[in-house]
Amino acid sequence: MADSSTVLIAGAGPVGLTLANELVRYGVTVRIVDKAPARTDKSKALVLWSRSLELFDDAGYVEPFLPAGFPAHGAQISTGKEIVARVSLDSVDSRFPYALMIPQSETERILEERLASRGVTVERSVELTAFSDKGETVEATLKKADGTLETLEADWLVGCDGAHSSVRHGLAFAFEGSTQESHWALADGHISGLEPNDRLHIFWHRDGILAFFPIVGDRWRVVGDLGLASDGGHHADPTLAEINELMAHRGSPDFVMSNPIWLAAFRINERKVKDYRKGRVFLAGDAAHVHSPAGGQGMNTGMQDAFNLAWKLALVIEGNARPSLLDSYSPERSAVGDRVLRNAGRLTEAATVRNPLLQGIRNTVAKFATGFPVVQHKMANQFSEMDIGYPDSPLTAHHGHVGTGPKAGERWPDKLPAGARGARFLAMGPPDAAAALAAKFPRLAIAASRHDPGHVTALRLIRPDGYVGFAGSAGDHAQAEAYLAGLAVD
Repeated sequence: MADSSTVLIAGAGPVGLTLANELVRYGVTVRIVDKAPARTDKSKALVLWSRSLELFDDAGYVEPFLPAGFPAHGAQISTGKEIVARVSLDSVDSRFPYALMIPQSETERILEERLASRGVTVERSVELTAFSDKGETVEATLKKADGTLETLEADWLVGCDGAHSSVRHGLAFAFEGSTQESHWALADGHISGLEPNDRLHIFWHRDGILAFFPIVGDRWRVVGDLGLASDGGHHADPTLAEINELMAHRGSPDFVMSNPIWLAAFRINERKVKDYRKGRVFLAGDAAHVHSPAGGQGMNTGMQDAFNLAWKLALVIEGNARPSLLDSYSPERSAVGDRVLRNAGRLTEAATVRNPLLQGIRNTVAKFATGFPVVQHKMANQFSEMDIGYPDSPLTAHHGHVGTGPKAGERWPDKLPAGARGARFLAMGPPDAAAALAAKFPRLAIAASRHDPGHVTALRLIRPDGYVGFAGSAGDHAQAEAYLAGLAVD
């Protein structure tokens, strides 16, 4: 059972903390270690998108995040002289139709405090230095702050240990991709003269992009590309004076930063592993994929890796599903990683165009396209990660005519019931059929307690992460039963 099994999580950033919370919610024992002595005090990743908020809502602990951040309702792109485009998030198909602007330091605090309330403490200044997959267990070596070593056996190991992942190196997985030649400046501080503060402000200046992301009050993150470093090496961190000069030149002389909290230079890496799993070892978050910060989807994609993996691990550890269920993690999340990498790269390329002719074409196309509500809606759903699905997953099965509503592989729009302890599919459709499925597979499914009349013409099995696994007509009970039987332990 779950209490006799352990998942070792390397890395206690947002992804590792999300995974630990989800596994504990499902009754799985975990250990989570991080070589850093304390969680980050930097703003870093600044946004929780709609889909991530929905997943935390389904899990029952979205509430602490909401007052710790504030909703941003869209973005505005300007040349400094004229508005090129406005993108609204109000049309996002979610119960959270906005971007929650929240510093990563706050996100980590909330997740770590919740984990502690469930009796799990992050083991800090503890580094995973080696591991070996023994077939039935994973043997791992941990190095403590005083230099002592601990050898332990865990049933599973998950590397959530960032772009320089020790777990990925231990698996000898190639981190394929490239590092962009351009250098970027980042500043986090208090800015006057920039309004409204519930929007992202992006300036497509002829000399390069300048982007402002609201944090709280008059505190903003500003990012701008600096071109190639003169010596081809690392660009020095910007000074406050340089940031103010950049803002005045590309944005407005009215923009003035004071009391900077963080000043840094960085380069963009676009890299990804092909596989997120080998045997009893998994990768999630930046350990598996890094990309341009354009779109702000890195942390959210990693957290959704964790939500995807947690319920599958829980069902297998509980002995309620076959180990083959875990084979779906890598293809599902790798496909999402490919897409996020591709979209972020395209946004960066568009924003950093230097050729004046191409800049003019870009601006004209953006202004024209965003004038159509359907384009606005599609862009908003893409940014907020509401359009992510698993149509080609080995866990996706479609039978018969489902009428209106989500198809197999698509997101289920309604909040999932809290349910009993443990991960379970939600059987949704004709009450008798749903109840029969739950009765035959009590360790895999529960029947919906209420049935929307609009959905009883179809029979669906909703995965614990809120995606439709099986979708069929109301009479496809045998096919739904076969779907669960394919997952159930004999």
